[in-house]
Amino acid sequence: MPTSEALKLAKEAGLDLVIISEKADPPVVKILDYKKFLYDQKKKQKEIKSKAQKVVVKEIRFGPNTDEHDYEFKKKHALKFLEEGSKIKAFVFFKGRSILFKDKGEILLLKLATEVEEVGMVEQMPKLEGKRMIMMLAPKKKK
Repeated sequence: MPTSEALKLAKEAGLDLVIISEKADPPVVKILDYKKFLYDQKKKQKEIKSKAQKVVVKEIRFGPNTDEHDYEFKKKHALKFLEEGSKIKAFVFFKGRSILFKDKGEILLLKLATEVEEVGMVEQMPKLEGKRMIMMLAPKKKK
């Protein structure tokens, strides 16, 4: 059908002629209310955006010589965060000369990783970045 005829049909119906696919031969067009079409598209985009999961990252800070009680307290928080579905950035902060205890920091982070294994998994192994040794944990997928 020629373009002029399609335009005439659209005018008679009081609607708009919208190009769906320009590259097709002949081009694909549709007669519809353009404002309603835009409204529906916006609505679909909003729905897709609302269904997307937002990733929350919680931080837990340790020192290289963190006491057992403090460690247990922070581990409890880590478990709670993982059960809520948040990711965890656990790090050991080295102040001054405590950078000598890199191995202690790594042992502490690996201990945390093994103890929260049933609810979380290691996303990034401990690695030293400046004065911090960082490890990322993510919650396990629920079945």
